[in-house]
Order: sequence, then C-alpha cells, then structure tokens
Amino acid sequence: MRYRKLCGEEVSILGFGAMRFPILDKNQKLIDVEKTEEMFDYAIEHGVNYIDTAYPYHGGESEIFVGNYLKERGLRDKIILTTKLPAWLIKEEADFDKYFTEQLEKLQTDYFDFYLLHSLNAKSWQNIKDLGVLEWCEKMKARGKIKHIGFSFHDSYSVFKKIVDAYDKWEFCQLQYNYMDLEFQAGEKGFRYALKNNLEVIVMEPLRGGQLAKTPPLEIDKLWQKFPEERSYADGALQWLWNKKEVPILLSGMTTLQHVKENIESANRAEIGIFSMEELDLFKTIRTAYLKRSPFFCTTCKYCEPCPHGVAISTVLGFYMMNIMYDDLDKSRMFYNSFLREENRADKCNECGECLVKCPQQIEIIKWLKESHKVLKKDK
Repeated sequence: MRYRKLCGEEVSILGFGAMRFPILDKNQKLIDVEKTEEMFDYAIEHGVNYIDTAYPYHGGESEIFVGNYLKERGLRDKIILTTKLPAWLIKEEADFDKYFTEQLEKLQTDYFDFYLLHSLNAKSWQNIKDLGVLEWCEKMKARGKIKHIGFSFHDSYSVFKKIVDAYDKWEFCQLQYNYMDLEFQAGEKGFRYALKNNLEVIVMEPLRGGQLAKTPPLEIDKLWQKFPEERSYADGALQWLWNKKEVPILLSGMTTLQHVKENIESANRAEIGIFSMEELDLFKTIRTAYLKRSPFFCTTCKYCEPCPHGVAISTVLGFYMMNIMYDDLDKSRMFYNSFLREENRADKCNECGECLVKCPQQIEIIKWLKESHKVLKKDK
C-alpha cells in the first residue's frame, strides 16, 4: 500500500467508503455482515487505514457496523476514522451535540480523526453557519473530540468558494472529482481553489459510482485501446487521480471483495507522474467523447435556479445526461424517482421560460426537461 500525508496524518491513498456494503434482501439497512467483515479484513490486512462513514449511510446502520467491527477487532487506534455531521437535519443549536453524541456512541469511540460537515449546499451551509457550527467545531476540537475539521460538498463552484472563504481554519474538504467531473459541482476550479487556500482535498466518487469502471460505449472503448499500457477502466480512472501529487487519498465505496482486491492492486501500482502528456491528452479525448454523446452540457452552475415552479432543473438535466453519456438508464431512473421529490421533477415545468434567458450554455431547457421526464419517469 502507498501512503501520503493528509493534514499531517499518514493515510493509505485508498480509503474505504462505508456506503455501498453488500446487503441482504435488497434492503440497504440489512448489511451482509459476513461479507463486509471479510472485505474490511482484507483491506486492513493489505494496508488500508482510513474508513469513511456517515450518519445516513445504509439507513444509519453503517456507523453501527463500523463501530462494532473496530471494537471486536481491537482496531480503533490503528484506523483513521471519519464520519460526518448530517447538516440537513440540524434545526437548532442543540442538534450539533445531539447527533455528535449519537455518532460517538454508534462508532464506540471517544473522538473522530476527521469530521466533516456533510454534503453542504447553499441552504444547509447558511442554516448551520447561522446556528454557530464553526464555533461548535472549535469547541469540539479544543476538547479533543475532533482532530481535523472539514466539509463535503454538493453544489456549484460559487457556493463552494463562499464556504471556503467563510472560515480560515478549514483543514480539508471532500469533493467529487474524476477525469469526467471537471466542471461538475466544485469541479477542477474548486479543486484548485481549495489548494490555493491551504485546504487538502479528499476525493470522493473517483469512479462516478461505478460508471467509469464499466465497459464504455464502443467509440470510447476504441480510445482506451490507444493507451500504451493495458489497464482496466477502473484502474485508469484511479491512476488519473493518484497521478496528481495534490491528491493524498481517494475514497472507494466497495461492494464486493473483488472490488477491494482490484482497488488495492491499483493502489500498489500508483505513482505521482505515472502518465505521459500524451496519455493525459488521451484522457481529455475520452472525456470529450463522453460529452459529445449528450445533446447539451449542463455544468450545474444553477444560474437557472430557483425555478418559480420548483423544478430542480440542473439536477434533472444531470440525470438525463448521465443516462445518455454512460448508457445507464437504470441508475438515472433510480436517481430521478428516488432522490427527487415529485414537486421537483421535470413535469412541473409550465414553460414560463424564465430559465432560458439565464442559462450561459444556452440549453433549450424546456425541451430537455420534457424529454428527461419522458425517459426517466417510472414505467407504468
């Protein structure tokens, strides 16, 4: 296993994301304990020392599983343990202590090595900031309950910049970042802005939830064959990140023991500067080929929002793009119907046109909202 420094801690460059464990009966709350313990045993035996969980993962069961596992194996002091404050659930100042205490109990620990304000966006950030979350974080650090404080993020670059600028004691942030998502959410600009402001970056979704690991469309597969060294699609995506000296660690939400073995094999081969300029240009060509599959490109800048009728415009268009670019209708439909409330779906558009004049990409938003709902709605 390779190791790099993160906030002064020596971390394995591969972190174990605890949100996609194998489950029983298709129930996210029913973690397959035997299989997951086998995965953890293998990962830790082969050098993984960073576990990332969160309050909502597996319907609240992920933290419990991780806590039990570390307790039973006597591994707490050998593992860098990370979890996250559920920012969207905070209604009053007392909730900070309420959820934090619950997490300490579930994870059977006295402190967290890394603690994140989870999944921040404009709304949740403003709410917890007004309730005094930064002062609360400093209090927890002073008491030795948190060693390193940061945040994970899901919104536009402008919101990311605002959060970074609001506090000069951030130590790290966690961003969705891979060779495709250079303009998605915080993107490459956010990655660079974090580094400029002395925040270290933990990378999440290096494979876009598995989409960059599966066999791509034919025209993109032909481009992969041009790499001088044969490698899997997943290995290529992971190495693209580890190639950068600014990436200390990436998180993988592994579901099978085979995923663990393959990712550890990749980590063992990782080197900074492993790709030539020609190979890096080939990744750019692959990205362009993916993007060309979509009839439009939404950067999630959110200039079109809020919609006066409640449509989550950029989210809907993002789900549609995901289907077209990655041939992933099942996942796109699942996201559209499970993660969006009915009142925020595309069929609530009344064609007022207010969004059209605001879109810097000049996307025919009304047209593509209609098409998105037609394609992504549940089959009757």
